Amino acid sequence: MIIEIFTDGGSRGNPGLAGIGAVIKINGQVKKYSQFIGDKKTNNEAEYKALIFALKKTKQLIGKVSAKKAVLKCFTDSELMVKQLNHQYKLNNENIKKMFLEIWNLMLDFQKVRVVHIPREENKEADKLANKAMDERLF
Repeated sequence: MIIEIFTDGGSRGNPGLAGIGAVIKINGQVKKYSQFIGDKKTNNEAEYKALIFALKKTKQLIGKVSAKKAVLKCFTDSELMVKQLNHQYKLNNENIKKMFLEIWNLMLDFQKVRVVHIPREENKEADKLANKAMDERLF
């Protein structure tokens, strides 16, 4: 089973109000999620939180047994996060280090997880969901 995941995180103020968006495609079904994650969060923290959320939600949706057989392709427009997860960039921020480890541990629940950088234009739906979370918090 191949699952596609698109994630995005945003912060207004950086740090500021932050939200995440995730689009999870499983066997032709599309699930969309939007969540406010708090205040005083950076854009990078929001990007990591979006991927953490999506990995947890995917395991919840397909179950533990199916997760072990699943191949995940995770798409994000955060070049920094992708390069950090692929060990091309160092981790300097303590919060990011903790979230990096959480993602690394979550990846072990699946057969294979690949995190790929895509241009912002190819991630519009997840971006829209992250912005929706921030917009709803403002009103």
